[in-house]
Amino acid sequence: MRSAAAGPPKGARLITEGEGRLRVEGVLDFGSVSRLVAESEVLFRRNARLRIDLSGVEAANSAGLALLLEWMDVARSRRIDLRFLNLPESLLRIAAFSNLGSLLPVAQG
Repeated sequence: MRSAAAGPPKGARLITEGEGRLRVEGVLDFGSVSRLVAESEVLFRRNARLRIDLSGVEAANSAGLALLLEWMDVARSRRIDLRFLNLPESLLRIAAFSNLGSLLPVAQG
């Protein structure tokens, strides 16, 4: 049982900010990324161009990087122009450590 002082459970959510623009907020971890993949499916079906703003990500681990790679794979298979905006430092470090940093389609804000 969670105490009131502990606050709400950590997680992540997708917020649609207009046609082809999403913002991710919260914590990207093993508990949240599967749900985000499922929630994003419809967005990858109806947009030819997606910009995903990650400025609201509070924390991320390797599951967060796996989410970005999954989104890249879906975008490539559907010929969607995908760009990530405002990647948090934690994801940049994990990507660099994994030699994947140069593969991420990052755009400036």
